[in-house]
Amino acid sequence: MVTSWRNGYLFAAVAYSGLFVLLLVSWEGRGQGARLITACLATALWAVTMALFATGDVAPAAPVFVAETVRYAAWLFVLAGLVRSGGFPRFLARASYLTWAAVLAAGVTALVSGQGWIIHLGLLGGILLPLMGLVLLEQIYRNANPSGRWSLRYFYLAVGGMFVYDIFLYSQVFLLQTVTAEAWFARGYVVALAVPFIAVAARRNTNWSLQVFVSRDVVFYTTSFMAVGVYLLLMAAGGYLVRLVGGSWGPVVQVVFFVAAGAMLAVLVGSSALRRRLKVFLVKHFYSHKYEYREEWLRFIATLSDEQEDEDTRATGLRAVAQIISSPGAALLRFERGVPAFVPTAAWPSESLLPGNGESLDPAPELLGLLRERQWVFDLAEYRQDRDAYDQVALPGWLVARTDWRLLVPVLLRDELYGVLLLKNPPAGFELTFEDRDLLKTVARHVAAHFAQYESEQRLSEARQFEAYSRLTAFLMHDLKNAVGQLNLVVANAARHRANPAFIDDAIETVANTAERIGRLIEQLQQSARTDGPEQVVLADAARTAVERSSGREPSPTLADEAPGLVVAASRERLASVIEHVIRNAQEATPAAGRIIVRVASGSGRAVIEVTDSGQGMTPEFMRERLFRPFDSTKGSKGMGIGAYQAREYARSLGGDVEVESSPGRGTVFRIILPAAGLQAVA
Repeated sequence: MVTSWRNGYLFAAVAYSGLFVLLLVSWEGRGQGARLITACLATALWAVTMALFATGDVAPAAPVFVAETVRYAAWLFVLAGLVRSGGFPRFLARASYLTWAAVLAAGVTALVSGQGWIIHLGLLGGILLPLMGLVLLEQIYRNANPSGRWSLRYFYLAVGGMFVYDIFLYSQVFLLQTVTAEAWFARGYVVALAVPFIAVAARRNTNWSLQVFVSRDVVFYTTSFMAVGVYLLLMAAGGYLVRLVGGSWGPVVQVVFFVAAGAMLAVLVGSSALRRRLKVFLVKHFYSHKYEYREEWLRFIATLSDEQEDEDTRATGLRAVAQIISSPGAALLRFERGVPAFVPTAAWPSESLLPGNGESLDPAPELLGLLRERQWVFDLAEYRQDRDAYDQVALPGWLVARTDWRLLVPVLLRDELYGVLLLKNPPAGFELTFEDRDLLKTVARHVAAHFAQYESEQRLSEARQFEAYSRLTAFLMHDLKNAVGQLNLVVANAARHRANPAFIDDAIETVANTAERIGRLIEQLQQSARTDGPEQVVLADAARTAVERSSGREPSPTLADEAPGLVVAASRERLASVIEHVIRNAQEATPAAGRIIVRVASGSGRAVIEVTDSGQGMTPEFMRERLFRPFDSTKGSKGMGIGAYQAREYARSLGGDVEVESSPGRGTVFRIILPAAGLQAVA
């Protein structure tokens, strides 16, 4: 009986020897890897010793005591290395070393002196040393970050499980002075169960420099066989229970139960969906990732930021997605909900990759459901062989027939289907995994925001073009309104002064001036013969022209100071029109008995046109919030509200600005400030 139970230690010796060899050939020279390799070797030697020298009475002889002490030292050495590398409290590692050293010193003393209390030292060490190991494990877990806890999860389970069982076993011996042989020799199996968990931990922690490789197929089939074995054990236990409680029907019910359970097992083993789920589970939890996600994400962002001259933003986004799987080409099909249809929108590296007129993607409800709600990535190579894996959803014949297309990826924007990406075949050897699917879906969501921003910028650019056109039209209408005002004034005075030759001369001059201004406006609108470019303009002449044009209305403006010879770089006609707008605004705000004075001055390299009126003035709130707001007028339908805005914008375009001083009931001072170009000699 004892011999059969002792096989547990032999099993542990074989398991840790195999793990030792696997880690040794995978070792790349780092210290923590050497510690773990040493611990596996020590555990293998411990298991051999326990199988050779341990007996059913569990009294630890000298070889057993030495083997136990060396094994604990090796694993405490591993834990101390984790404490040191993680920056955790190191006094605990020193305390564990001291405890181990005290147990070892007492044991050596007992062996040398021949004292019989070596048994009690072994029992005490079997409690204290694994207890110190558990304290170290708890501190490592408590102080680790989430990623560290994930990578060490199976290491905690393996080493912690061994220590907990040792404490249970030695506590039972220490308190009850006895232990069952089954519990003692089952310890070998318990320790052996930790081997796969330690291997997975070594695989996850690449900083241990242990590049452990175990074939995924081997793990998959081993796990499958283990699952089938567990299922058969449960089936046997269920059959026994049915026979036990079934009475006279027991044998019949047992047979029916076995047949049904066997049929269920056959269905589960033959299920391709279950196999896929099991493979994904194993890869997610027992293997390192296929991608170095930090590097992939940095490269993805760098590609999005590196827009080349011969491609637009959408082509850059397609290139960023395609490079993840080394695809040589990609195309974007935009989903238009109003049509509804998938409209070919962009392609990389050439627009020739876009589907032709006869190649459309039908937005069937089944396809939209898989793309939008379930976010399925279609592997077209797999689809051609097994449509059942994609719920028999129909794809267009041209897409199925063209074997150069490999993937169809949904592009979602705020959980709404934006479109789909078509990706060309990657290089030979590419196999689509769940990591590829997850990564492609993630980056597709990112580029969806990129595409949407690009479309918004395009719409904004168009809106700005329309806004500029509307603004130009408004300015032209404003000038036309002034010209019409002059003509209306001539018509209004014609009834009284048509017999006056002087009036006729003034009327003809006014009509000629108005015709010239309208002609200039037409030239500006057609952009065929612009004559209002920057030129040397004598500021007093422009102010005088504006005053003369505004003299037909009351109160008539007066040019008080002219600053002769002061020159600015501007368009003569536009500058005169701006000054005229300011004067007319002052006339509309000033009663006929009031006064309007225009002054031209200079100082500190600046030229100033100042228009002062004695009108009703403006409040600070009006000047701050409404005075320069375009299309906001206090004149009702008679005004357009762009005179002050136009004056300020033109002054700023010349490098100047506008200043306004006003208060209710005290009039307004409106200053147009321009950089002076110099002085011109006055004859």
